[in-house]
Amino acid sequence: MDESMILHHYESSPYAEKIRLMFGYTDSNWRSLISPAWPPRPNVDPLSGGYRRIPIAQLGADIFCDTALIAQEIASMRQDPSLDPYRASGPALEIMRRAESEGFFAAITSVSTLSLLGTLLRGFGPLGAYRFVKDRSGFLKGGTSKPKAAADSKDIMRDLFETLEKILATQPWIAGDAPSIADFAVYHPIWLHLSCSGNLPPAASKTLDWYERVSQFGHGHRHEITQDEAFEAARSANPRPLPASEALDSLELGQFVEIHPEDYGVVPVRGTLAAVTAERVILERKTDSFGSLHVHFPRSGYALKAATNS
Repeated sequence: MDESMILHHYESSPYAEKIRLMFGYTDSNWRSLISPAWPPRPNVDPLSGGYRRIPIAQLGADIFCDTALIAQEIASMRQDPSLDPYRASGPALEIMRRAESEGFFAAITSVSTLSLLGTLLRGFGPLGAYRFVKDRSGFLKGGTSKPKAAADSKDIMRDLFETLEKILATQPWIAGDAPSIADFAVYHPIWLHLSCSGNLPPAASKTLDWYERVSQFGHGHRHEITQDEAFEAARSANPRPLPASEALDSLELGQFVEIHPEDYGVVPVRGTLAAVTAERVILERKTDSFGSLHVHFPRSGYALKAATNS
């Protein structure tokens, strides 16, 4: 990459693992800034405007929310269209969507409560586990995602593994003969499942082989940085030029708006509507500390509406 990306993340974040493995596959240099596993996140909240989810990526004064856009940025920087989630199609796109929606929550809820508690205690300690559970208990409030019961979650995981096994029986990677965004999108809920003491089905030999091959990509060339360095990167840069915008029926460029995910983590971010394309919404946030920042969100799956600037 010509400019190394800053990833605000924490080690056990499954969506961050998706991006870290993409860095490994593309042999990329990147800068790592560890965030708290739950808000507040002082290393990135002042940049993003309080976006609830993690990871968040940063290129100077441009901030990218949601791994769909982070992956698209990596695809563009590496000139590899196969890594762009907006170019996925067919069965690969279908299993990606399943894995990152119902599969993501089923990866957790299909595991026994005792195993899940043990995972949290090992990862965060007693106090951290309590804080994590307390934070995540309100994570779905106001959103459209409704996790299934344990029995249904086990069915979802079984169906996901069976579909994946069938795909990999005829080709080495989910989309064909080479790795693509589908492999990273499907991998990370399974990584989460195994991290929470879940298991692969005994008959999933092709899936296990594929899983190990994805794991071997590693995380690329990771360089730890400080919060001050990330803030200076934003302060010393100007946002990159905006793309051409599409017309919207109810909103205008320059209008003060708010945006939030529709499914979970529905904490709004507010700013001036700077650009809208088929795939993304860009808000401008004018800050005293960093000057102008452009915060990028996916258009699909996010609610955008007018807001009061107060």
